[in-house]
Parts: sequence; structure tokens; C-alpha cells
Amino acid sequence: MKIAVVGATGMVGTVMLKVLEERNLPITELIPVASARSAGKKLAYKGNDYTVVTLEDALKMKPDLALFSAGGDTSLEWAPKFAEVGTTVIDNSSAWRMDPTKKLVVPEINGDVLTADDKIIANPNCSTIQLVAALSPLHLKYKMKRVVISTYQSVSGTGVKAVQQLDNEEAGIDGEMAYPHKIGRNALPHCDVFLENGYTKEEMKLVKEPKKILRDDSFSVTATAVRIPTAGGHSEAVNVQFHNDFDLDEVRKILSETEGVIVQDDLANNVYPMPINAHNKDEVFVGRIRRDESQENTLNLWIVADNLRKGAATNTVQIAEYLVENNLV
Repeated sequence: MKIAVVGATGMVGTVMLKVLEERNLPITELIPVASARSAGKKLAYKGNDYTVVTLEDALKMKPDLALFSAGGDTSLEWAPKFAEVGTTVIDNSSAWRMDPTKKLVVPEINGDVLTADDKIIANPNCSTIQLVAALSPLHLKYKMKRVVISTYQSVSGTGVKAVQQLDNEEAGIDGEMAYPHKIGRNALPHCDVFLENGYTKEEMKLVKEPKKILRDDSFSVTATAVRIPTAGGHSEAVNVQFHNDFDLDEVRKILSETEGVIVQDDLANNVYPMPINAHNKDEVFVGRIRRDESQENTLNLWIVADNLRKGAATNTVQIAEYLVENNLV
């Protein structure tokens, strides 16, 4: 099986190669793909060196799978070209997520929507993935009515340039700015670009994507997304009102039995999810589980995950694994 990793030299692409190396996907040929300026470079994978090729060259090689993480414009232009030659594309950008003809997939939740005819599959937004991982089993049990989300997102979600800005600030170096303000010792209520309604694109992804993944638009969502000076890992304070009442012990039991979710909720010992502990892990961590005493049938949760792994690379690879295991590719 030939697999192309498009954007192999980027932040998510690098993690994608690492995740592929860790898991047992039956790859017979790896094709690392990047821009023309990176073509010809060598990348190490499982002890071997691979030469980075251009999109044009990769297309001619007709890979079985192409894992895209090279931005929305690249995906819009090239994903259909790969699909035309029979390649199944799993795209990590926002380009196809809300396209009604494309599937938006978190395998543990809605992998069953996939068919062999799906040649362009969308990977959800990083903040959405960890959100629905925790909320999906609770929604099935108690039926969500309204969700209010406040995020605390790391600079790695913006990319290499933002990580470099934080590193420069901590070192006292004047350098290129990824953000309109300093990020060190600061918090920016500004993730992605502002839209006409006053929300950012990131906030609207959190509003729209969960409904598509859960195949249910009966609940409402509102979000405020904030960038904070952590190097990696996204955190979310989530307030969810259900139609039906719940028992806190049952909530903890449901979450602890959910695939890919780990409950960390031992207040007596100061145990709760933190991005520093989620680093390099594929699970979604949930804690600070408590009843909202101001409103009936309402729960507060604190949800943390590594945004480059489960929030991006790992989920993409898991979609690929699902396709292979179910003979859809």
C-alpha cells in the first residue's frame, strides 16, 4: 500500500510521520510530499531515508492513500486531482469539512459513515475532535440542549511561526510575529480570522462541526476561542445543558468507558487534565466534572488533548486505519 504524506515537512506532517511509525498500518511505500522548495530533501522514516517529492510527482505515483496537511488552498486544488486517479484523500485542513458531499470523521464516533466511494474525507478541527470525543457518549445518554465552550489553545495550533514567536519572546529576541500582539505572559481572544458576525473562524468551527459529526443539529453551541502561551495541547472549559438529568458518578463511568478518553478527576490529590501531561499522548483527558449549580441538568467539564496528535495527525491516521481494516481502500 502506497501512502503519500502531503505537507510532510510541516508541523503536523512531521507528527503524522511519527504516528505512522508508531502504528501498524501496512505501508509498502511511503511518499513524503512538500512544496517545490523542499523537494529533494531527505526524511528519515523507520530507519530509512526517503526523498521528498512534489505534488506533481506524487500524483503520477497514484498512491492508495494521501494524508494531506498542507493548508486549505493546497487541498482545494490538489485533493480532487488525487481523487480522480483513485487515491483516497484524508484532509487535515478546513477546506472540505462543511462540504455536504464530504464526510467529517472521528473514527470512534462516526467511522461507520465511510464507504469505498468516499475519495475525499475531512479531518475535523483539533478543538472539535477533543470536544466531541467527550460529549458524544454523554449526548447519547442525556441528549444535549446547549453547549458553551471556552478554549485555551496552544501556539502550536497556529504553526511553526507562532511557536518561534513564543520562543523568541521567552529568550528576549525580537523576531517575526505570528500574532498581532505578544503571546508570552498574555492571552489572545483571537484564534484565526474574525468574521462579520464578530466570531472567529475557529469559534464557528466549534459551532458547526460537532453537529455534522454527531449527525444532529438539535442542540446549540456557542464558543470563545483563546490563544495562550503554552507550547502544545489545547484545553477547553465546557458547559453543557442536557434535556435529561444525570448522575455525576454515572457521567464519570460513561466517560471512563469511552474509547480514547481518560478521566482525571481526583481533586483531593490535585489530579486534573493539563496540557503538559497530554503532550505526545493520543487520548482525550477529562476532569473537573461537576454540576452547574446555577442551572438544571447542566454539567461543567475540563477537556484537554494534544492538538498535534489526536487533534490532527493521530485522528488522520486512525481514519486511514479504519479504511484499511474495513476494506474501504
